[in-house]
Amino acid sequence: MNVKRLSAVAIAATLVLAACGDDSNDSDDAATTEAPAATEPMTEGTEAMAEGDIVAVASGNPDFSILVSAVAAAGLVETLQGPGPFTVFAPTNAAFEAALESLGLTAEELLADTETLTSILTYHVVAGEVPASQVVTLDGQEVETVNGAPVTISVDGESVMVNEANVVATDVEASNGVIHVIDAVLLPPA
Repeated sequence: MNVKRLSAVAIAATLVLAACGDDSNDSDDAATTEAPAATEPMTEGTEAMAEGDIVAVASGNPDFSILVSAVAAAGLVETLQGPGPFTVFAPTNAAFEAALESLGLTAEELLADTETLTSILTYHVVAGEVPASQVVTLDGQEVETVNGAPVTISVDGESVMVNEANVVATDVEASNGVIHVIDAVLLPPA
């Protein structure tokens, strides 16, 4: 798999994770949940009270519309609605747009490649619930993703990175896990 394709898959996978909400448009769950502002450091206390699973929470935030579309395209909605718990490092729409531009792909091209998309999206998910208070203790450590490949956590003061992505908001709670918002799409190793 070439780097361009792998990058596309990673972008798609991330999109799929955010799209893991059901299409029933449960407005009680989706409309009441918002991610914290993207400028918050990776610290305790930035929790957002969420109702619903990871997909419903992501679907309720317009900053994750590309992610949600990717999750749906990859067929990962039911998985992310499962009991979990999961920790999702969720890229914003701006992160996806930057990744698509750097890869020279359209969103449609990425969403059409479900194998690559699934690989990318599952690279953004860790089995188990890992709140910010635990993430900040993982400086320099690798954490295995659902994809099977690890991500590296770096902590410098209040700044936390997952590989090369900055964590910009933390502890967005869902009934089956937690979402940490990142500013770049993670691409699994080739």
